[in-house]
Amino acid sequence: MVPHLITALTGPINELEQRVLDSMPAIERWFRLEWMEHTPPFYTSVDIRNSGFKLAPVDTNLFPGGWHHLTPEMLPLAVQAAMAAIEKICPEAKNLLIIPENQAKNNTFYLSNVAQLQRIFNMAGLNVRVGSINPAIKKPTPVQLPGGETVTLEPVIRTKRRRG
Repeated sequence: MVPHLITALTGPINELEQRVLDSMPAIERWFRLEWMEHTPPFYTSVDIRNSGFKLAPVDTNLFPGGWHHLTPEMLPLAVQAAMAAIEKICPEAKNLLIIPENQAKNNTFYLSNVAQLQRIFNMAGLNVRVGSINPAIKKPTPVQLPGGETVTLEPVIRTKRRRG
């Protein structure tokens, strides 16, 4: 299943964009073959700039945000991708602890992103909790998000051999 994105074009597609669209099957095949040989990072994004005559990667984010911007139609694809990654990397996984940035409690839009990640991995079959290493979080702390939902930050307990 390939997503069909709707964009607001203000004019005709330029030549470079058309070439990329026409080459999509070859590009996707190249990525599949490369990923069979080299395991990509589990969770990453790359910013690409279009100058009109060339495309260039400009930034790699190992912990990207923006998951809360997924449309409902894209959610099943994200769950499917998460399931495939879990199966490849750690098929016996049952639990996942997401640890957001320390200042996350004050950034509800960032926490909306974390809540969406929690939802995706939960739908992929994992028990997911959101932990915090912020010393101010001493007990489970619910945070109200802009969309009306709540995410609960739990203090991470550190021992010699375990985090939880």
